[in-house]
Amino acid sequence: MKSTLKFLKRVKSTVFHSIAFYPVLISAGFFFLAITLLFVENLEVINALKKEVPYLLVQDNETARTILSTLFGGILSLTVFSFTMVMVVLNQASSNFSPRLLPGLISNKKHQIILGFYIGTILYTIIVLMSLGAYGSSTDAVGFSVMVAAILGAFCIGLFVYFIHSISQSIQIHNIIDKIYASCTKLLEKERADQGDNDVENQNVSNQYWKILNSEKTGYYRSFDVTLLKNSLKNRENIIEIIPYVNQHIWKGDPVLGISEPISEEELASLHICLYILSNRHEDDSGVGGMIKLTEVAVKALSPGINDPGTAINAISKLGQLVHQILKIQPKTIEGIVDCEITIIHNKISASELMRIVIEPIRVYAKGDSTVSYELLSALIFVRNSKDIYPRYVEALQDEIMSLSNDLKKNISNNRDLKRILELLES
Repeated sequence: MKSTLKFLKRVKSTVFHSIAFYPVLISAGFFFLAITLLFVENLEVINALKKEVPYLLVQDNETARTILSTLFGGILSLTVFSFTMVMVVLNQASSNFSPRLLPGLISNKKHQIILGFYIGTILYTIIVLMSLGAYGSSTDAVGFSVMVAAILGAFCIGLFVYFIHSISQSIQIHNIIDKIYASCTKLLEKERADQGDNDVENQNVSNQYWKILNSEKTGYYRSFDVTLLKNSLKNRENIIEIIPYVNQHIWKGDPVLGISEPISEEELASLHICLYILSNRHEDDSGVGGMIKLTEVAVKALSPGINDPGTAINAISKLGQLVHQILKIQPKTIEGIVDCEITIIHNKISASELMRIVIEPIRVYAKGDSTVSYELLSALIFVRNSKDIYPRYVEALQDEIMSLSNDLKKNISNNRDLKRILELLES
């Protein structure tokens, strides 16, 4: 039963995050709108409206057919042109920035709604056109429906203008960086607020576990669903520590859970159902995933084919602020669960691991560029000197600063440039 519930949750998540979800939903709404308007065409209220504003209603079937056919062809052309532009934009983003930015651009809700409005209007005009054949040569049979179709067509033109503006803004790299930065900041602030003053190290939580549960598959750890726990397990005091951090890659057989108190074999096996370990890394723009995207943007900008140090510096500036925020969060946090005796401990990414996956790739690519290296070293020193970060993280930051310093001494031949960078360390 729990495995079925987990499957349904994954299907729900897939459907809701699909690019087709909003277009299908909006198109269904337009379908029912067309059917409803055709049914109410001959109501007294509509007939009274037709007499009051006859100049807005089509009195001839051939004219109605011409208008609807023109709307159908025009909006179909708008749809094709709009999403040809999307493909061009996605290709440019993949080539110039990072392929990992594509999911964020594709999943833009505004563009999905515009697509749904286009398709819905096309569907509406098709249904009204088909109804013309059903009414025969009757005059003014679908006059109100044709008027609504014309209004929808005009609105589609407005949406097209907005779409051109939106797509031109969304492809600009500084807007992409700012969006990822905002998403990461929002998540990190939430994590810190949820954690509060709840310091796991000061509580009576033992690191000696009765059982260590190993992963049954290889992939990226995404989450632990408490709602899928067996009721018999929820009603007994126990501590479950989730060993990997969110988005960490784990191999089959790696430890994933630590259980403090003995439980039955059936309950032990059921814990695997609560784990979400997927084959692909989380593609959202928040947390560690968003920081990795900024790292890849910086590295791509430093490649010989792109050679855009300005973009790299912008990404490093935002990364420095995000590293500062994430290192304010304690290494472990306790999840409070209502009506449950289980204590869930989540591990956060360590400072050394964060340096490895976020800072090290930029350090390796930027070690020969004095301008970019200066910004990277400046960001690391800013974080290290902050009084807000967790004390045990300072050592990892200092190690990364020294590694960058050693790389610069070996790769920057201009003594003046090197002296200016190393003066940051002295100050």
